[in-house]
Amino acid sequence: MKNLVVLTGAGISAESGLQTFRDADGLWEGHDIMEVASPEGWHQNKPLVLDFYNKRRAQLKEVQPNSAHKFLAYLEQYYKVKIITQNVDNLHERAGSNHVLHLHGELLKVRSTKNEALVYNWENDLLLGDMGADNAQLRPHIVWFGEDVPLLETAASITETADILVIVGTSMQVYPAASLINYVKFGTPIYFIDPKPTISKKSHPHLTIIAKKAVDGVRDLVKILTS
Repeated sequence: MKNLVVLTGAGISAESGLQTFRDADGLWEGHDIMEVASPEGWHQNKPLVLDFYNKRRAQLKEVQPNSAHKFLAYLEQYYKVKIITQNVDNLHERAGSNHVLHLHGELLKVRSTKNEALVYNWENDLLLGDMGADNAQLRPHIVWFGEDVPLLETAASITETADILVIVGTSMQVYPAASLINYVKFGTPIYFIDPKPTISKKSHPHLTIIAKKAVDGVRDLVKILTS
């Protein structure tokens, strides 16, 4: 089987009803993103940050994977599929994908504020006073603005193995995740699914653009890759 590496972003989850913040005015569910997704925001107002992610966690339980998620899982019948996602939801896993790397953390996990390696599965509200085994306050297991992306090297190594690269739901404008396209071997076919494509054949001669939203674009991709 060939290695199919898929980079996904907020656009694929948006079609399940999860809000994004990069499409418009920098607000995420009415909040300035730096208030709820930065170390500074955390230190300034921990209750606000905890409440924000508690609501995101509750919202995640109310939505379902869409057909784009399911089509990517279906491709495991034909390829060794590895998904590298910027999304913190678990919709890929719920759709049936077996190899998912979350670059920016996971909404259903929390970690110690003292020891980043101390991570717990967490499906309910996280409150002030919830402590890890090290007696430190727990925080969302999310990579915030200004923090390192610890799995970036792993993601780069996975991308290097791609026989085919697919990009869906991300504009490829957000670094460091956007740099992953540079790790594919020369000549690797790249499929970019986006209604407003931001990359072109000038910089990537083996690029195929599918100028559609995730659900429609991934449906077209499956026809191409399984025919």
